[in-house]
Amino acid sequence: MTDSSDSVSIDMETFALGGKEYLVRTHHGTVSVAVFGDQDKPALVTYPDLALNHTSCFQGLFFCPEASSLLLHNFCIYHISPPGHEFGAAPIGPGDLMPSVDDLADQIVEVLNFFGLGAVMCMGVTAGAYILTLFAMKYRQRVLGLILVSPLCRAPSWTEWLLNKVMSNLLYFYGMCGVVKELLLKRYFSKEVRGGVQVPESDVVQACRRLLDERQSINIWQFLEAMNRRPDLSEGVRKLHCRSLIFVGENSPFHSEALHMTSKLDRRYSALVEVQACGSMVTEEQPHAMLIPIEYFLAGYGLYRAALSVSPRSPLSPCCISPELLSPESMGLKLKPIKTRISMQV
Repeated sequence: MTDSSDSVSIDMETFALGGKEYLVRTHHGTVSVAVFGDQDKPALVTYPDLALNHTSCFQGLFFCPEASSLLLHNFCIYHISPPGHEFGAAPIGPGDLMPSVDDLADQIVEVLNFFGLGAVMCMGVTAGAYILTLFAMKYRQRVLGLILVSPLCRAPSWTEWLLNKVMSNLLYFYGMCGVVKELLLKRYFSKEVRGGVQVPESDVVQACRRLLDERQSINIWQFLEAMNRRPDLSEGVRKLHCRSLIFVGENSPFHSEALHMTSKLDRRYSALVEVQACGSMVTEEQPHAMLIPIEYFLAGYGLYRAALSVSPRSPLSPCCISPELLSPESMGLKLKPIKTRISMQV
C-alpha cells in the first residue's frame, strides 16, 4: 500500500469475518474496502448492486467451497462498497456533493492506487456492473477481465427511470419503508425465492430483507440518483477488448439489458450465460450456476482450482495467452447464450 498520495489515505482498519476493512479517502468521498486473502496474489475487485454491500451481494458465491478453491486460491478479494453502503455507515451529510457515476468509477482507480494494485479482475452486479464497465472504459490498462452479473449498459428506459424516481422519493421522504424493500427485492430476486401466499420467502431473501433495514436511506438515495442519471455506454463497450463473462437470470428485470450489452461486446472476447429460474442476483440466488463458466473463463489466464496445484501468482496478462484461449469456445461456452439450470428441489 502507498501513503504518499494526498488524494488517498487510510482512516481505519478493522477485522471482520476473516477480512480487513479499510476506509479509504478519495477525491469524491470515503470508500469502504473489505479485503480478503493474501495481498500478494492478483486482485479481484467487486462492486455490489444498489443498497447492497459485499455481504449481501457476494456472500452466497464466495461461501461456496468450490468458489473458495477457485477464487480465494487465485485472488486477493477487494470488495468495494458504494459510498455509505458499508456496515455501520453514517448518513451522508446534506452538504456533501452527490457523486456521479463517473466519480464512482474514478474512486475505484484511487482505491487501486492506494493498495498499489496494477491491472485487476473485476466482478460487479447490476449497478455495480455498470460502474465497473465504465471504469474499464476509462482506465483500460487497469482491467484484465470483467465478470458481470445482470449488467446495465444503456441509459435508463422511461419505465426504469419512473420506477427509480418513485423509489427515490420514497427513500428521501420515508426512508427504507416496506414499499421500497419490496421494490428492491423484486429487483434482486425471482418470484420463486421471494415466495407468496402459499410459499414462504427463502432464507436468502429473508437475510437480504434484514440487511436492508440496516441501510441508511439517504446514502442509497444518492447512489440511486446517480444511476438514474447514467449515460449510455453502448458505443464505448464496443471498444473494450478485455475478456468479459456475463451472467443474467432468466427472470431478471434487466435481462434485455444484459442481452443488449452482449450484442455490443466483441464476440471474440465475451460470452453470455443465462441462468434459468433466477432473478438478477445470481451470486446469491444460484451461485453454483456461476462456478463452471468462471472456471473456464479463468483458465484462459492460467488460473485453476487449488487441487490442480497451479501457482496463484501466475501472470494475469492476456498477451501471454495464445489467441485460441480468448474465444468463448475455449471457456467451454457456446457463441449463442447457454442456459444453466439449478434444481430448486429441497
